[in-house]
Amino acid sequence: MSYEKVLQAKQIVVGTKQTVRALKEGKVQEVFVAEDADSFIIDKVLEAAKEANVPVTKVDSMKKLGKACKIQVGAAAVAIIC
Repeated sequence: MSYEKVLQAKQIVVGTKQTVRALKEGKVQEVFVAEDADSFIIDKVLEAAKEANVPVTKVDSMKKLGKACKIQVGAAAVAIIC
C-alpha cells in the first residue's frame, strides 16, 4: 500500500536532504522512510517530520522505495508534497 501511495502521488521529493528541506518549508503531506536505511541518515528526517507534525510511514526496503519513485537506486526517504 505504501509504495502504491508513492507511485500515485502527483509530486514527490526524493532523498533525505530534499525531504528535510520540504518539511521545514511546510510543503509535506506524508513522509516515507526505509527501515533498512542507516539510522543516522533517517534520524534527521524523522526529527523534522515530528517537528512539522507530518505523518511518517515506514517501508521495508530502500530499493523498493527507489523503484516506486522511478529511480534506479535506493531511496532512504521520500516525501509527498502538496
